[in-house]
Amino acid sequence: MEPKELKMDLAGRELKFANSPITTAATGYAIVTYGDTVMMANATISEKGREGADFFPMVVDYEENFFAAGKIKGSRFVKRTGRPSENSILISRMIDRPLRPLFPKGMTNEVQIICTALSSDPDADAATTAINSASLALMLTGAPFDGPISAVRMGYLDGKLIVNPTQKELETGLLDLVVAGTMDAIAMVEAAAKEVSEEVILEAFKIAHEEIKKICQMQIDYAKGAEMEKIEAEIVKLAPEIIEKVASHITGEMMDGVRGKTKKEVKKKIHEIEDMLMEKFAAQIEAEEMKEGDIKEALNGLLEKNMRKNILEKEIRLDGRKLTEIRQINIIPDVLPRTHGSAIFQRGETMALTITTLGAPGDAQIVDSMEREEETRRYFHHYNFPPFSVGEIRPMRGPGRREIGHGDLAERALVPVLPDEKDFGYTMWVVSEIVQCNGSSSMASVCGSTLSLMCAGVPIKRPVAGIAMGLVSDPETGKYKILSDIQGMEDFAGDMDFKVAGTRDGITALQMDIKVKGLSLDLMKEAMKQAYEGRSFIMDAMLKVVPEPKKTLSKYAPLIMNLQIDPEMIRIVIGKGGETIQGMTKEFGVQIDISDDGLVTVTAPDQESGQKAIDKINQLTYIPKAGETFDGKVTRLMEFGAFVEFLPGKEGLVHISELDVKRVNKVEDVVKVGDPLKVKLLKIDEQGRYNLSHKAIMGGPGTQHSDSGSGDISGKGSEGEIVKGTRAVRKVNGR
Repeated sequence: MEPKELKMDLAGRELKFANSPITTAATGYAIVTYGDTVMMANATISEKGREGADFFPMVVDYEENFFAAGKIKGSRFVKRTGRPSENSILISRMIDRPLRPLFPKGMTNEVQIICTALSSDPDADAATTAINSASLALMLTGAPFDGPISAVRMGYLDGKLIVNPTQKELETGLLDLVVAGTMDAIAMVEAAAKEVSEEVILEAFKIAHEEIKKICQMQIDYAKGAEMEKIEAEIVKLAPEIIEKVASHITGEMMDGVRGKTKKEVKKKIHEIEDMLMEKFAAQIEAEEMKEGDIKEALNGLLEKNMRKNILEKEIRLDGRKLTEIRQINIIPDVLPRTHGSAIFQRGETMALTITTLGAPGDAQIVDSMEREEETRRYFHHYNFPPFSVGEIRPMRGPGRREIGHGDLAERALVPVLPDEKDFGYTMWVVSEIVQCNGSSSMASVCGSTLSLMCAGVPIKRPVAGIAMGLVSDPETGKYKILSDIQGMEDFAGDMDFKVAGTRDGITALQMDIKVKGLSLDLMKEAMKQAYEGRSFIMDAMLKVVPEPKKTLSKYAPLIMNLQIDPEMIRIVIGKGGETIQGMTKEFGVQIDISDDGLVTVTAPDQESGQKAIDKINQLTYIPKAGETFDGKVTRLMEFGAFVEFLPGKEGLVHISELDVKRVNKVEDVVKVGDPLKVKLLKIDEQGRYNLSHKAIMGGPGTQHSDSGSGDISGKGSEGEIVKGTRAVRKVNGR
């Protein structure tokens, strides 16, 4: 292809497609520039199908390069990029999901798509640019790709929807929504929202799709005239005669009988039919005219087709539920004795055990990404999906892309309702262990997170519930049915997995994957309305068991105490080389974190340890006033008097004339180094030096001073409260 370039305006920035000056050896490649973001997409496709493949072997990778943002990442010793970050994995999934349904079903040609960020402009979104570049690269391969696909990001600020918002607009706004689609329909949705209404979301879909159509048309125009060798898809599908033979031995009554309240019941009935078929075709199997796997595959295809037909024509689901009916919900709070918060949320056969752990501010996760400055996350959610949850045996290899994606979705759903850091200083770590699964485990994690946080005493603003919506449609007739709370087979054999999470006031997270080419706005509006009704039902069930957050924290949770000091005092608390703060940490067994605005957070195992640390910090940062008395300690002797440390790090001079009511000839006659000495602060001179007196304590005549203070100053009053004159305000969360 000769050098070519095409441009358009997209939300006030230039979007440019090009194939030079960078060229690659991929089957199809594209260089897409949006603002100062430059994305290189390479799509490589095999001419032959993968031998023995029974799935579509497509792999998508998004390469996040820190050089693109002019940043050097890594430790002092390791600079080479290693495993992909969670952000890279999430964007890889975002690229994959709308592209996959546009390839022929049963295709076994290998497809690899690599999107590489070469330059990063924080205000020109890299994720949607990667989706657009991947689609364009595929359009130039000659592969059987039914594209193009395009994507934009939507924001919502000051009552206005914004196409491709800046980072600042996303951070201060209420919506972060990615929409991908074809010329005709919406194909993928991913969103984080701060309780945004369904009406605003639907309007965002509408605006997004108008922009998507423009980008799709630009891809079509760019691909015209490109020299491409057509790649034929190798399709793996059963021979029609095998399907006919299997179907001849199965009646409609037998297929309709494959129903049950549990997955085990359904599988048992399927196995009974399988056993019957194996007996019928035993001779053909022995003669190697038919394979057991082919027979089972033909049966599964027939059962899925029958399931879809029953839903479309009779509104009958596998487990007998109505289309809008939610499976039975079971909730058990406080299931684990030593964790800070725990809860079981079970919906049908899907059970999530969710655990909350509270930690110090210093336990927060630091995240460094290509596009943003280093950020600190005080809330993070991890989702685990072990093989036993679906009765399988497979190696444990750590979290995969699915686990990371589901964990991120559940995390996004709860972030808008978390308490402000100034009100609840803890770091919150939530883990959802999926111990049993038959569909919609990510939304069970959302519900479980809400319950677990409330059981832990985290004062969330409002509870969040989630639901997964499904779809069965007939493209020939246009008939469709929307399903609430889909189970495993309805997800696998259905056309949509639309996850919606939110409070009663609005949506907090969305994710939609489809297996058809796209969905209309009217259908999505109907699905969201049905989802709201289902969410409300689930929310009611949750609040019956756990109506509000606990008023107290677990006795095993760390205690957090906050203290506000003058930012100028931070250096005093830290000390030279961190000596002071490290000493307190070791002495009291606590963790101390100080923010730039002077907020000191002490995380302690108990009240006593925390209070001792608070008292010490009060003393370090206390501003003494003339007239106050202190229990001091003699540190140095001079001919003209004794120096006394009357507060940690604060020394003053007791002049020889102020050591006693009687005349003192030598300082050594009255005190020596190390002696305790009660003193009164007479004044602070112009140079900030403290003038002290012991004679004034003894009631000697002739001493002039202010007498505004009284009693022993140790950083707290008789009731343990902070004394008058300090700037400190103490808050004890959950106690």
